[in-house]
Amino acid sequence: MSPRRTIPYVNEEVANRDFKYYIFDWDDNILHMPTKIRMEHRGEDGVWRPVDVSTSTFALVRADEEHYRAPPGGWAEAFRNFEDGPDRDNFIEDTIDALERIDHGEKPSPSFNTFKKTLVEGRIFAIVTARGHAPETIERAVRLFIKYALSEEERETMMSNLRGYRQWLDGVGEGEFGTDAEELDYYLGMCRYSAVTYSGFKKRMADDPIYKEKLATATTAARPELAKEFAIRDFVEHVFHMLQRTGELGRSVAIGFSDDDKGNVKSVSNYIKAELSKRFEGIKFVVYDTSDRTLSKGRKVCVSGQLNLPGF
Repeated sequence: MSPRRTIPYVNEEVANRDFKYYIFDWDDNILHMPTKIRMEHRGEDGVWRPVDVSTSTFALVRADEEHYRAPPGGWAEAFRNFEDGPDRDNFIEDTIDALERIDHGEKPSPSFNTFKKTLVEGRIFAIVTARGHAPETIERAVRLFIKYALSEEERETMMSNLRGYRQWLDGVGEGEFGTDAEELDYYLGMCRYSAVTYSGFKKRMADDPIYKEKLATATTAARPELAKEFAIRDFVEHVFHMLQRTGELGRSVAIGFSDDDKGNVKSVSNYIKAELSKRFEGIKFVVYDTSDRTLSKGRKVCVSGQLNLPGF
């Protein structure tokens, strides 16, 4: 009997992997986006003047109400460039700009290479951002990342891994796979894209019994962090039910979260310790603070579960 032939472009070795999933903030974590926030700054003469600030600067000054405030029109006007609109496609344009700057030698953001590895390995992931874009817009940006940041060889490896997972977990046999485009659609459809100031996301959160109650007592400053908690819980539940469906819950499961905002890192770390680690005892959680640009991969600030988790 001749040896069993491996199906072309299918990495059957993925069946030996453990389960690692990732949650990424986008701005200054995956990419240094050029999008600016419109604010007003009070100078030493006490006069308030318009100023555009980067997302990294906003993370530092957002609580400094003595020197920074929203412009006329309020926060909706301040974050106008962070939402979809009929006359603008800022997120896509700024994503292309950020990728081109890396191609021309700019140092990547701390989670840039981790996100690349996640895609190449075909790992399920979530994008959780304070922006206000529709999920479809964020997915388009991910497709651009795949197109511009991955080499042809890396894209081929990604497809072989995706087919390997489909064969292993979905029982897809030889001759049953879709085209590369169809398999990529399936994979990206398994991932989650949460822009926490997007109207659809805010409605889902407001309709949730637990978070409806939390929102009722939350301060304005605490709401973005609370929204990220909701998005993270949504992704963890998604992963749990996905593994439950495939009957693979007995394997080692790990979820990593990375963010460049110290407030979000602290909030998420506390949330994991207080709630998620107790509710999902079999899942290992790792949190990275990527606010320090001198650290190439960020700083591990919280681990729930196994202390020395390879690959994180």
